Amino acid sequence: MFVWTNEHNRGSTKAQKLKRGGTLYARLQKPPAVSAGNLALSLRGIKLKNVEGLFKKSDPFYELRRTYDGPSGGTWTAVYRSKQVKDNLDPKWEPATVDVNALCDGDVTRRVQVAIFDWEKDGKHQSMGSFETTVEELLKAAEQKSTFTPKKGSKSFGTIVVDQCKITGVESPNTAAVQSAAADPSVVPVPVPVAQLGNMSLSGAGSGQKPSFVDYVTGNCDLGLCVAIDFTGSNGDPRKPGTLHHISHDGRSLNGYEKAIIAVGGILSKYDTDQRFPVWGFGAKYDGVVRHCFQVGKTKEVHGVNGILEAYRGVFKTHLTMSGPTVFTEVIELAAAQAISRQQLKPLSYTILLLLTDGAVSDVEATKRALQSIADAPLSIVIVGIGNADFSAMQFLDDFETRNGFNRDIVQFVEFRHHEFDKMSLTRATLDEIPNQLVQFFHTRGIMPQPDTNFSTSKIIVGDVNPNEEEIDLSMDYNSEEEVVLNGEQSAAYIDTHSYSAGMSVIPPPTVSAAAPVRASAVPVQQPFTFQVQCPPGVTAGMQLQVQHPQTGQMLVVAVPQGVPPGGVFTVSA
Repeated sequence: MFVWTNEHNRGSTKAQKLKRGGTLYARLQKPPAVSAGNLALSLRGIKLKNVEGLFKKSDPFYELRRTYDGPSGGTWTAVYRSKQVKDNLDPKWEPATVDVNALCDGDVTRRVQVAIFDWEKDGKHQSMGSFETTVEELLKAAEQKSTFTPKKGSKSFGTIVVDQCKITGVESPNTAAVQSAAADPSVVPVPVPVAQLGNMSLSGAGSGQKPSFVDYVTGNCDLGLCVAIDFTGSNGDPRKPGTLHHISHDGRSLNGYEKAIIAVGGILSKYDTDQRFPVWGFGAKYDGVVRHCFQVGKTKEVHGVNGILEAYRGVFKTHLTMSGPTVFTEVIELAAAQAISRQQLKPLSYTILLLLTDGAVSDVEATKRALQSIADAPLSIVIVGIGNADFSAMQFLDDFETRNGFNRDIVQFVEFRHHEFDKMSLTRATLDEIPNQLVQFFHTRGIMPQPDTNFSTSKIIVGDVNPNEEEIDLSMDYNSEEEVVLNGEQSAAYIDTHSYSAGMSVIPPPTVSAAAPVRASAVPVQQPFTFQVQCPPGVTAGMQLQVQHPQTGQMLVVAVPQGVPPGGVFTVSA
Protein backbone atom coordinates (compact mmCIF):
# COMPACT_ATOMS: atom_id res chain seq x y z
CA MET A 1 0.00 0.00 0.00
CA PHE A 2 1.23 3.48 -0.84
CA VAL A 3 0.90 6.16 1.81
CA TRP A 4 0.69 9.31 -0.29
CA THR A 5 2.18 12.37 1.38
CA ASN A 6 4.76 15.04 0.80
CA GLU A 7 7.63 12.96 2.16
CA HIS A 8 9.76 11.31 -0.55
CA ASN A 9 7.72 12.76 -3.41
CA ARG A 10 8.58 15.47 -5.88
CA GLY A 11 6.45 16.76 -8.72
CA SER A 12 3.59 14.56 -7.42
CA THR A 13 5.73 11.46 -7.99
CA LYS A 14 6.62 9.05 -5.18
CA ALA A 15 8.97 6.07 -5.02
CA GLN A 16 8.87 3.16 -2.59
CA LYS A 17 11.15 0.14 -2.27
CA LEU A 18 9.42 -3.24 -2.42
CA LYS A 19 10.02 -6.14 -0.03
CA ARG A 20 11.03 -8.57 -2.75
CA GLY A 21 13.24 -6.15 -4.59
CA GLY A 22 12.71 -3.35 -7.05
CA THR A 23 11.20 0.09 -6.68
CA LEU A 24 7.63 1.19 -7.36
CA TYR A 25 7.02 4.71 -8.67
CA ALA A 26 3.59 6.31 -8.45
CA ARG A 27 2.26 9.64 -9.63
CA LEU A 28 -0.75 11.56 -8.32
CA GLN A 29 -2.86 13.55 -10.79
CA LYS A 30 -6.47 14.67 -10.76
CA PRO A 31 -8.56 13.30 -13.64
CA PRO A 32 -10.42 15.63 -16.01
CA ALA A 33 -13.91 16.61 -14.87
CA VAL A 34 -15.57 14.89 -17.87
CA SER A 35 -15.03 11.25 -18.86
CA ALA A 36 -13.68 10.84 -22.39
CA GLY A 37 -14.82 7.21 -22.46
CA ASN A 38 -12.96 3.93 -22.83
CA LEU A 39 -10.73 2.88 -25.70
CA ALA A 40 -11.44 -0.66 -26.94
CA LEU A 41 -8.26 -1.78 -28.72
CA SER A 42 -7.15 -5.01 -30.37
CA LEU A 43 -3.57 -5.29 -31.69
CA ARG A 44 -1.55 -8.03 -33.33
CA GLY A 45 2.01 -8.33 -34.55
CA ILE A 46 3.42 -9.63 -37.84
CA LYS A 47 6.95 -10.99 -38.16
CA LEU A 48 8.27 -9.29 -35.04
CA LYS A 49 12.03 -9.51 -34.66
CA ASN A 50 13.19 -12.23 -32.29
CA VAL A 51 15.41 -11.02 -29.43
CA GLU A 52 15.69 -14.37 -27.57
CA GLY A 53 18.56 -15.84 -29.60
CA LEU A 54 18.83 -18.68 -32.12
CA PHE A 55 17.02 -21.50 -30.32
CA LYS A 56 14.18 -19.61 -28.60
CA LYS A 57 11.33 -17.31 -29.58
CA SER A 58 10.36 -14.09 -27.88
CA ASP A 59 7.23 -13.81 -25.66
CA PRO A 60 5.91 -10.42 -26.81
CA PHE A 61 3.69 -8.04 -24.86
CA TYR A 62 3.02 -4.36 -25.36
CA GLU A 63 2.55 -1.25 -23.22
CA LEU A 64 0.53 1.89 -23.92
CA ARG A 65 2.46 4.85 -22.56
CA ARG A 66 1.90 8.56 -22.03
CA THR A 67 3.74 11.63 -20.79
CA TYR A 68 2.62 14.15 -18.18
CA ASP A 69 2.57 17.92 -18.16
CA GLY A 70 4.94 19.71 -15.83
CA PRO A 71 8.65 19.60 -15.07
CA SER A 72 8.90 15.82 -15.36
CA GLY A 73 6.81 15.63 -18.49
CA GLY A 74 9.44 14.13 -20.77
CA THR A 75 9.28 10.62 -19.31
CA TRP A 76 7.08 7.92 -20.87
CA THR A 77 4.89 6.25 -18.24
CA ALA A 78 3.01 2.99 -18.82
CA VAL A 79 -0.80 3.23 -18.56
CA TYR A 80 -1.67 -0.27 -19.81
CA ARG A 81 0.27 -3.52 -20.21
CA SER A 82 -1.00 -6.52 -22.18
CA LYS A 83 -0.42 -10.17 -21.32
CA GLN A 84 2.55 -11.80 -23.03
CA VAL A 85 2.03 -14.28 -25.87
CA LYS A 86 4.47 -17.14 -25.41
CA ASP A 87 6.93 -18.17 -28.15
CA ASN A 88 5.18 -16.26 -30.91
CA LEU A 89 6.55 -13.67 -33.33
CA ASP A 90 3.07 -13.17 -34.82
CA PRO A 91 1.18 -12.50 -31.60
CA LYS A 92 -2.50 -11.62 -31.36
CA TRP A 93 -3.01 -9.94 -28.03
CA GLU A 94 -6.22 -10.01 -26.01
CA PRO A 95 -8.55 -7.00 -26.51
CA ALA A 96 -7.68 -4.10 -24.21
CA THR A 97 -9.95 -1.54 -22.54
CA VAL A 98 -8.19 1.68 -21.52
CA ASP A 99 -9.55 4.87 -19.92
CA VAL A 100 -9.04 7.64 -22.49
CA ASN A 101 -8.54 10.23 -19.74
CA ALA A 102 -5.81 8.10 -18.20
CA LEU A 103 -4.13 7.57 -21.57
CA CYS A 104 -4.20 11.09 -22.99
CA ASP A 105 -6.31 13.35 -20.71
CA GLY A 106 -9.16 12.98 -23.20
CA ASP A 107 -7.12 14.63 -25.98
CA VAL A 108 -7.15 12.17 -28.91
CA THR A 109 -4.44 14.20 -30.68
CA ARG A 110 -1.97 13.88 -27.79
CA ARG A 111 1.10 11.74 -28.52
CA VAL A 112 1.19 8.28 -26.95
CA GLN A 113 3.69 5.46 -27.28
CA VAL A 114 3.20 1.77 -28.05
CA ALA A 115 6.23 -0.16 -26.76
CA ILE A 116 6.79 -3.88 -27.49
CA PHE A 117 8.81 -6.09 -25.11
CA ASP A 118 9.99 -9.67 -24.82
CA TRP A 119 8.78 -10.91 -21.44
CA GLU A 120 11.42 -12.21 -19.03
CA LYS A 121 10.75 -13.99 -15.74
CA ASP A 122 13.24 -11.83 -13.82
CA GLY A 123 11.43 -8.66 -14.91
CA LYS A 124 14.28 -7.46 -17.12
CA HIS A 125 12.14 -7.37 -20.26
CA GLN A 126 13.94 -6.75 -23.56
CA SER A 127 12.76 -4.08 -25.93
CA MET A 128 11.35 -5.17 -29.29
CA GLY A 129 10.90 -1.63 -30.56
CA SER A 130 8.29 1.09 -30.16
CA PHE A 131 6.40 3.74 -32.10
CA GLU A 132 4.58 6.96 -31.32
CA THR A 133 1.03 7.67 -32.39
CA THR A 134 -2.23 9.21 -31.15
CA VAL A 135 -5.63 7.80 -30.28
CA GLU A 136 -6.95 9.57 -33.39
CA GLU A 137 -4.36 7.78 -35.57
CA LEU A 138 -5.20 4.42 -33.97
CA LEU A 139 -8.88 4.98 -34.79
CA LYS A 140 -8.02 5.79 -38.41
CA ALA A 141 -5.68 2.78 -38.66
CA ALA A 142 -8.51 0.45 -37.64
CA GLU A 143 -10.79 1.93 -40.35
CA GLN A 144 -8.18 2.15 -43.09
CA LYS A 145 -6.33 -1.11 -42.26
CA SER A 146 -3.03 0.76 -42.04
CA THR A 147 -0.12 -0.52 -39.94
CA PHE A 148 2.67 0.73 -37.66
CA THR A 149 6.35 -0.21 -37.55
CA PRO A 150 8.04 -0.53 -34.14
CA LYS A 151 11.69 0.54 -34.24
CA LYS A 152 14.79 0.56 -32.05
CA GLY A 153 16.85 3.45 -33.30
CA SER A 154 16.68 3.19 -37.08
CA LYS A 155 16.06 -0.59 -37.16
CA SER A 156 12.57 -1.97 -37.85
CA PHE A 157 11.29 -4.75 -35.60
CA GLY A 158 8.24 -5.95 -37.54
CA THR A 159 4.68 -4.72 -38.07
CA ILE A 160 1.76 -3.90 -35.74
CA VAL A 161 -1.83 -4.16 -37.04
CA VAL A 162 -4.84 -2.48 -35.41
CA ASP A 163 -7.69 -4.94 -35.77
CA GLN A 164 -10.14 -2.91 -33.71
CA CYS A 165 -10.16 0.54 -32.14
CA LYS A 166 -13.20 2.46 -30.91
CA ILE A 167 -14.22 4.72 -28.05
CA THR A 168 -17.32 4.03 -25.95
CA GLY A 169 -18.97 5.67 -22.95
CA VAL A 170 -18.08 9.28 -23.72
CA GLU A 171 -19.61 11.60 -21.11
CA SER A 172 -21.13 14.92 -22.12
CA PRO A 173 -20.34 18.05 -20.01
CA ASN A 174 -24.02 18.34 -18.99
CA THR A 175 -24.07 14.76 -17.69
CA ALA A 176 -20.87 15.40 -15.75
CA ALA A 177 -22.35 18.50 -14.13
CA VAL A 178 -25.41 16.58 -12.94
CA GLN A 179 -23.26 13.77 -11.54
CA SER A 180 -20.93 16.26 -9.86
CA ALA A 181 -23.83 17.95 -8.09
CA ALA A 182 -25.04 14.59 -6.79
CA ALA A 183 -21.63 13.38 -5.68
CA ASP A 184 -20.38 13.52 -2.11
CA PRO A 185 -18.22 16.68 -1.94
CA SER A 186 -16.43 15.51 1.17
CA VAL A 187 -14.02 13.01 -0.37
CA VAL A 188 -10.44 14.18 -0.09
CA PRO A 189 -7.27 12.29 -1.08
CA VAL A 190 -5.20 11.84 2.11
CA PRO A 191 -2.31 9.61 3.22
CA VAL A 192 -4.49 6.48 3.63
CA PRO A 193 -7.31 5.09 1.48
CA VAL A 194 -10.05 6.59 3.66
CA ALA A 195 -12.89 8.70 2.31
CA GLN A 196 -14.54 11.73 3.89
CA LEU A 197 -11.59 13.26 5.73
CA GLY A 198 -12.89 16.79 5.48
CA ASN A 199 -15.37 18.73 3.44
CA MET A 200 -13.22 19.79 0.51
CA SER A 201 -14.19 19.14 -3.06
CA LEU A 202 -11.80 17.99 -5.74
CA SER A 203 -12.33 20.97 -8.00
CA GLY A 204 -9.42 21.66 -10.26
CA ALA A 205 -6.98 24.52 -10.07
CA GLY A 206 -7.69 25.82 -13.51
CA SER A 207 -9.10 29.18 -14.49
CA GLY A 208 -12.09 30.12 -12.37
CA GLN A 209 -11.77 27.05 -10.15
CA LYS A 210 -10.64 26.90 -6.53
CA PRO A 211 -7.52 24.75 -6.05
CA SER A 212 -7.86 21.65 -3.90
CA PHE A 213 -5.65 20.31 -1.12
CA VAL A 214 -4.11 17.88 -3.61
CA ASP A 215 -3.30 20.79 -5.95
CA TYR A 216 -1.24 22.44 -3.20
CA VAL A 217 0.38 19.25 -1.90
CA THR A 218 1.54 18.38 -5.42
CA GLY A 219 2.02 22.04 -6.39
CA ASN A 220 5.32 22.80 -4.64
CA CYS A 221 3.79 23.57 -1.23
CA ASP A 222 6.42 23.37 1.53
CA LEU A 223 4.79 21.74 4.56
CA GLY A 224 6.47 21.73 7.97
CA LEU A 225 5.69 20.06 11.29
CA CYS A 226 6.57 21.19 14.83
CA VAL A 227 5.75 19.34 18.05
CA ALA A 228 4.96 20.53 21.61
CA ILE A 229 4.76 18.15 24.59
CA ASP A 230 3.10 18.63 27.99
CA PHE A 231 5.45 18.07 30.98
CA THR A 232 3.11 19.35 33.71
CA GLY A 233 2.81 17.52 37.03
CA SER A 234 -0.72 16.36 36.26
CA ASN A 235 0.81 13.68 34.01
CA GLY A 236 1.83 11.81 37.15
CA ASP A 237 5.15 10.60 38.54
CA PRO A 238 7.02 9.11 35.56
CA ARG A 239 8.79 6.66 37.90
CA LYS A 240 5.49 4.85 38.44
CA PRO A 241 4.20 2.37 35.85
CA GLY A 242 0.87 3.37 34.36
CA THR A 243 1.52 7.12 34.48
CA LEU A 244 1.50 8.96 31.18
CA HIS A 245 5.25 9.69 31.03
CA HIS A 246 6.49 6.37 32.45
CA ILE A 247 9.12 4.88 30.14
CA SER A 248 9.24 1.08 30.23
CA HIS A 249 12.59 -0.64 30.61
CA ASP A 250 11.63 -3.54 28.37
CA GLY A 251 11.77 -1.28 25.31
CA ARG A 252 8.45 -2.68 24.08
CA SER A 253 5.71 -1.16 26.22
CA LEU A 254 4.98 2.41 25.19
CA ASN A 255 3.42 5.15 27.27
CA GLY A 256 0.61 7.39 26.01
CA TYR A 257 2.90 10.10 24.69
CA GLU A 258 5.16 7.63 22.89
CA LYS A 259 2.15 6.01 21.24
CA ALA A 260 0.77 9.38 20.16
CA ILE A 261 4.15 10.54 18.82
CA ILE A 262 4.45 7.39 16.72
CA ALA A 263 0.82 7.28 15.57
CA VAL A 264 -0.21 10.92 15.13
CA GLY A 265 3.32 12.16 14.51
CA GLY A 266 3.70 9.40 11.93
CA ILE A 267 0.63 10.67 10.08
CA LEU A 268 1.55 14.36 10.10
CA SER A 269 5.30 13.94 9.63
CA LYS A 270 4.81 12.37 6.22
CA TYR A 271 3.64 15.75 4.94
CA ASP A 272 6.82 17.48 6.13
CA THR A 273 9.12 18.33 3.25
CA ASP A 274 12.53 17.91 4.91
CA GLN A 275 11.66 15.63 7.85
CA ARG A 276 13.25 18.02 10.35
CA PHE A 277 11.04 19.02 13.26
CA PRO A 278 11.37 21.54 16.10
CA VAL A 279 10.26 19.89 19.37
CA TRP A 280 9.29 21.96 22.41
CA GLY A 281 8.10 21.24 25.93
CA PHE A 282 5.96 23.20 28.36
CA GLY A 283 4.90 23.05 32.01
CA ALA A 284 8.23 22.03 33.58
CA LYS A 285 10.55 23.85 35.97
CA TYR A 286 14.24 24.43 35.41
CA ASP A 287 16.13 26.14 38.26
CA GLY A 288 12.83 26.76 39.99
CA VAL A 289 11.33 28.67 37.08
CA VAL A 290 8.35 27.29 35.16
CA ARG A 291 9.10 27.14 31.45
CA HIS A 292 6.07 27.33 29.17
CA CYS A 293 8.25 26.84 26.09
CA PHE A 294 11.61 25.09 26.18
CA GLN A 295 13.62 23.14 23.62
CA VAL A 296 13.27 19.35 23.74
CA GLY A 297 16.37 17.60 22.44
CA LYS A 298 19.96 18.63 21.96
CA THR A 299 19.31 20.47 18.71
CA LYS A 300 16.73 22.99 17.52
CA GLU A 301 15.37 20.41 15.09
CA VAL A 302 15.32 16.62 15.13
CA HIS A 303 15.12 14.22 12.21
CA GLY A 304 12.11 12.00 11.70
CA VAL A 305 9.69 10.47 14.20
CA ASN A 306 12.64 8.57 15.71
CA GLY A 307 14.24 11.91 16.47
CA ILE A 308 11.07 13.16 18.19
CA LEU A 309 11.02 10.05 20.40
CA GLU A 310 14.70 10.34 21.26
CA ALA A 311 14.32 14.01 22.14
CA TYR A 312 11.23 13.32 24.25
CA ARG A 313 12.89 10.52 26.19
CA GLY A 314 16.04 12.57 26.62
CA VAL A 315 14.15 15.22 28.59
CA PHE A 316 14.11 12.85 31.56
CA LYS A 317 17.90 13.03 31.65
CA THR A 318 17.82 16.77 32.37
CA HIS A 319 17.29 18.73 35.58
CA LEU A 320 13.53 18.73 35.16
CA THR A 321 10.77 19.22 37.71
CA MET A 322 7.30 18.56 36.33
CA SER A 323 5.10 21.41 37.46
CA GLY A 324 2.34 23.63 36.04
CA PRO A 325 0.08 25.35 35.15
CA THR A 326 -0.88 24.07 31.68
CA VAL A 327 -0.17 26.95 29.32
CA PHE A 328 -0.36 26.54 25.55
CA THR A 329 0.01 30.18 24.56
CA GLU A 330 3.79 30.40 24.26
CA VAL A 331 4.28 27.30 22.09
CA ILE A 332 1.33 28.38 19.92
CA GLU A 333 2.77 31.87 19.50
CA LEU A 334 6.23 30.49 18.72
CA ALA A 335 4.84 28.08 16.13
CA ALA A 336 2.93 30.94 14.51
CA ALA A 337 6.00 33.20 14.48
CA GLN A 338 8.12 30.54 12.81
CA ALA A 339 5.34 29.73 10.34
CA ILE A 340 5.07 33.40 9.38
CA SER A 341 8.85 33.64 9.01
CA ARG A 342 8.95 30.57 6.73
CA GLN A 343 6.09 31.88 4.63
CA GLN A 344 7.76 35.25 4.19
CA LEU A 345 10.75 33.48 2.66
CA LYS A 346 8.63 31.13 0.56
CA PRO A 347 4.95 32.08 -0.01
CA LEU A 348 3.90 28.45 -0.51
CA SER A 349 4.90 27.41 3.03
CA TYR A 350 2.56 26.07 5.69
CA THR A 351 3.11 24.68 9.19
CA ILE A 352 1.30 22.13 11.35
CA LEU A 353 1.73 22.23 15.14
CA LEU A 354 1.17 18.90 16.91
CA LEU A 355 0.48 19.63 20.58
CA LEU A 356 0.29 16.68 23.02
CA THR A 357 -1.33 17.26 26.42
CA ASP A 358 -2.94 15.33 29.26
CA GLY A 359 -5.61 17.85 30.23
CA ALA A 360 -7.33 21.17 29.94
CA VAL A 361 -5.55 24.50 29.73
CA SER A 362 -5.36 26.53 32.92
CA ASP A 363 -6.56 29.75 31.28
CA VAL A 364 -9.12 29.23 28.54
CA GLU A 365 -9.53 32.94 27.82
CA ALA A 366 -5.80 33.52 27.39
CA THR A 367 -5.68 30.56 25.02
CA LYS A 368 -8.56 31.97 23.01
CA ARG A 369 -6.83 35.34 22.76
CA ALA A 370 -3.61 33.67 21.62
CA LEU A 371 -5.45 31.70 18.94
CA GLN A 372 -7.27 34.83 17.82
CA SER A 373 -4.01 36.76 17.52
CA ILE A 374 -2.43 34.14 15.23
CA ALA A 375 -5.55 33.15 13.27
CA ASP A 376 -4.07 34.67 10.10
CA ALA A 377 -0.81 32.72 10.33
CA PRO A 378 -0.06 29.90 7.84
CA LEU A 379 -0.65 27.40 10.63
CA SER A 380 -2.92 24.52 11.62
CA ILE A 381 -2.90 23.15 15.18
CA VAL A 382 -3.70 19.55 16.07
CA ILE A 383 -4.12 19.18 19.85
CA VAL A 384 -4.10 15.55 21.00
CA GLY A 385 -5.48 14.63 24.40
CA ILE A 386 -3.45 11.87 26.08
CA GLY A 387 -4.82 9.57 28.79
CA ASN A 388 -8.25 9.02 30.30
CA ALA A 389 -9.00 12.51 31.59
CA ASP A 390 -12.28 14.30 30.96
CA PHE A 391 -11.48 16.47 27.96
CA SER A 392 -14.92 18.08 27.70
CA ALA A 393 -13.42 21.42 28.73
CA MET A 394 -11.21 21.29 25.64
CA GLN A 395 -14.07 21.15 23.18
CA PHE A 396 -14.09 24.94 23.01
CA LEU A 397 -11.04 24.59 20.75
CA ASP A 398 -13.01 23.07 17.88
CA ASP A 399 -14.54 25.78 15.71
CA PHE A 400 -14.41 28.43 18.42
CA GLU A 401 -12.95 30.90 15.92
CA THR A 402 -15.94 30.40 13.65
CA ARG A 403 -18.39 30.73 16.53
CA ASN A 404 -16.73 33.94 17.68
CA GLY A 405 -16.58 35.48 14.21
CA PHE A 406 -12.83 35.08 13.67
CA ASN A 407 -11.37 34.67 10.23
CA ARG A 408 -10.23 31.03 10.38
CA ASP A 409 -10.71 27.87 12.38
CA ILE A 410 -7.15 26.58 12.76
CA VAL A 411 -7.50 24.08 15.63
CA GLN A 412 -8.44 20.40 15.64
CA PHE A 413 -8.79 18.54 18.96
CA VAL A 414 -8.34 14.75 18.93
CA GLU A 415 -8.89 12.49 21.95
CA PHE A 416 -6.25 9.83 21.34
CA ARG A 417 -7.86 7.00 23.32
CA HIS A 418 -10.91 7.00 21.03
CA HIS A 419 -8.76 6.23 17.97
CA GLU A 420 -5.70 4.51 19.46
CA PHE A 421 -6.37 1.09 17.91
CA ASP A 422 -7.86 2.23 14.58
CA LYS A 423 -5.35 3.85 12.27
CA MET A 424 -7.95 4.86 9.70
CA SER A 425 -10.10 6.49 12.36
CA LEU A 426 -7.06 8.26 13.81
CA THR A 427 -6.03 9.52 10.38
CA ARG A 428 -9.54 10.74 9.68
CA ALA A 429 -9.72 12.59 13.01
CA THR A 430 -6.23 14.07 12.68
CA LEU A 431 -6.64 15.35 9.13
CA ASP A 432 -10.31 16.26 9.34
CA GLU A 433 -9.82 20.02 9.07
CA ILE A 434 -6.26 20.56 7.81
CA PRO A 435 -7.09 20.39 4.05
CA ASN A 436 -9.73 23.15 4.35
CA GLN A 437 -7.52 25.27 6.59
CA LEU A 438 -4.57 25.12 4.21
CA VAL A 439 -6.62 25.81 1.09
CA GLN A 440 -8.50 28.67 2.73
CA PHE A 441 -5.26 30.33 3.84
CA PHE A 442 -3.61 30.27 0.42
CA HIS A 443 -6.69 30.82 -1.75
CA THR A 444 -7.95 33.88 0.16
CA ARG A 445 -4.52 35.44 -0.37
CA GLY A 446 -4.41 34.60 -4.06
CA ILE A 447 -1.49 32.17 -3.62
CA MET A 448 -1.91 29.40 -6.18
CA PRO A 449 -0.14 26.03 -6.52
CA GLN A 450 3.03 26.22 -8.59
CA PRO A 451 4.99 23.69 -10.63
CA ASP A 452 8.27 22.54 -9.13
CA THR A 453 10.66 24.21 -11.56
CA ASN A 454 13.61 22.48 -9.93
CA PHE A 455 12.11 19.02 -10.36
CA SER A 456 14.32 16.16 -11.42
CA THR A 457 13.68 12.45 -11.19
CA SER A 458 17.02 12.22 -9.40
CA LYS A 459 15.47 14.25 -6.56
CA ILE A 460 12.81 11.64 -5.82
CA ILE A 461 13.76 10.09 -2.48
CA VAL A 462 13.04 6.37 -2.42
CA GLY A 463 11.24 5.36 0.77
CA ASP A 464 12.70 2.46 2.76
CA VAL A 465 10.90 -0.85 3.18
CA ASN A 466 8.69 -0.90 6.31
CA PRO A 467 10.69 1.38 8.61
CA ASN A 468 10.04 0.37 12.23
CA GLU A 469 9.99 3.58 14.20
CA GLU A 470 8.98 1.97 17.51
CA GLU A 471 12.15 0.00 18.26
CA ILE A 472 13.91 2.69 20.26
CA ASP A 473 15.07 2.09 23.83
CA LEU A 474 16.12 4.65 26.40
CA SER A 475 17.92 3.48 29.54
CA MET A 476 17.27 5.28 32.83
CA ASP A 477 19.40 5.24 35.98
CA TYR A 478 18.10 4.53 39.49
CA ASN A 479 19.58 5.46 42.87
CA SER A 480 19.50 3.39 46.06
CA GLU A 481 16.04 4.70 46.87
CA GLU A 482 14.72 3.47 43.52
CA GLU A 483 14.24 7.01 42.25
CA VAL A 484 14.79 7.94 38.65
CA VAL A 485 18.08 9.82 38.56
CA LEU A 486 18.52 12.35 35.79
CA ASN A 487 22.06 12.39 34.53
CA GLY A 488 21.96 15.87 33.08
CA GLU A 489 23.43 14.61 29.82
CA GLN A 490 21.70 17.35 27.87
CA SER A 491 20.84 20.89 28.81
CA ALA A 492 17.27 22.03 28.68
CA ALA A 493 16.59 25.23 26.86
CA TYR A 494 14.00 27.95 26.83
CA ILE A 495 12.86 30.46 24.27
CA ASP A 496 14.41 33.90 24.23
CA THR A 497 12.61 36.31 21.91
CA HIS A 498 14.27 39.54 22.92
CA SER A 499 14.82 40.46 19.30
CA TYR A 500 12.18 39.28 16.84
CA SER A 501 14.09 40.68 13.87
CA ALA A 502 16.98 38.37 14.71
CA GLY A 503 14.63 35.40 14.77
CA MET A 504 13.40 33.23 17.60
CA SER A 505 16.39 31.77 19.46
CA VAL A 506 16.76 28.99 21.98
CA ILE A 507 19.31 29.38 24.81
CA PRO A 508 20.17 27.04 27.68
CA PRO A 509 19.05 27.99 31.20
CA PRO A 510 21.64 28.27 33.98
CA THR A 511 23.18 24.92 34.85
CA VAL A 512 22.99 23.32 38.27
CA SER A 513 25.78 21.56 40.08
CA ALA A 514 24.21 18.13 40.51
CA ALA A 515 21.65 16.01 38.79
CA ALA A 516 18.30 15.66 40.55
CA PRO A 517 15.51 13.11 40.30
CA VAL A 518 12.41 14.09 38.41
CA ARG A 519 9.60 15.28 40.64
CA ALA A 520 5.93 15.29 39.72
CA SER A 521 4.65 18.17 41.80
CA ALA A 522 1.04 19.17 42.17
CA VAL A 523 -0.23 21.76 39.75
CA PRO A 524 -0.66 25.04 41.66
CA VAL A 525 -3.92 26.88 41.46
CA GLN A 526 -3.11 30.40 40.41
CA GLN A 527 -5.21 33.29 39.22
CA PRO A 528 -4.00 35.14 36.12
CA PHE A 529 -2.62 38.65 36.62
CA THR A 530 -3.58 41.29 34.05
CA PHE A 531 -1.18 44.06 33.01
CA GLN A 532 -0.59 46.30 30.01
CA VAL A 533 2.28 46.29 27.52
CA GLN A 534 3.23 49.14 25.18
CA CYS A 535 4.25 48.05 21.70
CA PRO A 536 7.78 49.35 20.86
CA PRO A 537 8.37 51.39 17.68
CA GLY A 538 8.79 49.26 14.59
CA VAL A 539 6.97 46.25 16.08
CA THR A 540 3.69 45.37 14.37
CA ALA A 541 0.80 42.97 14.93
CA GLY A 542 1.80 39.31 14.99
CA MET A 543 5.38 39.94 16.14
CA GLN A 544 6.71 38.44 19.37
CA LEU A 545 7.85 40.39 22.43
CA GLN A 546 9.61 39.25 25.57
CA VAL A 547 8.16 40.96 28.63
CA GLN A 548 8.68 40.56 32.38
CA HIS A 549 5.76 39.55 34.57
CA PRO A 550 5.24 42.43 37.06
CA GLN A 551 4.47 40.03 39.95
CA THR A 552 6.68 36.99 39.43
CA GLY A 553 9.51 38.55 37.44
CA GLN A 554 9.22 35.66 34.96
CA MET A 555 10.01 36.49 31.34
CA LEU A 556 7.02 35.89 29.09
CA VAL A 557 6.71 35.64 25.31
CA VAL A 558 3.67 37.49 23.98
CA ALA A 559 2.38 38.19 20.49
CA VAL A 560 1.22 41.66 19.51
CA PRO A 561 -2.54 41.35 18.80
CA GLN A 562 -4.07 42.34 15.49
CA GLY A 563 -5.01 46.02 15.29
CA VAL A 564 -2.32 47.24 17.71
CA PRO A 565 -0.05 49.80 15.97
CA PRO A 566 3.59 50.56 16.91
CA GLY A 567 3.46 52.51 20.17
CA GLY A 568 0.00 51.13 20.99
CA VAL A 569 -0.98 49.44 24.24
CA PHE A 570 -2.44 45.95 24.68
CA THR A 571 -3.42 43.78 27.66
CA VAL A 572 -1.66 40.60 28.79
CA SER A 573 -3.13 38.11 31.27
CA ALA A 574 -0.73 35.56 32.76
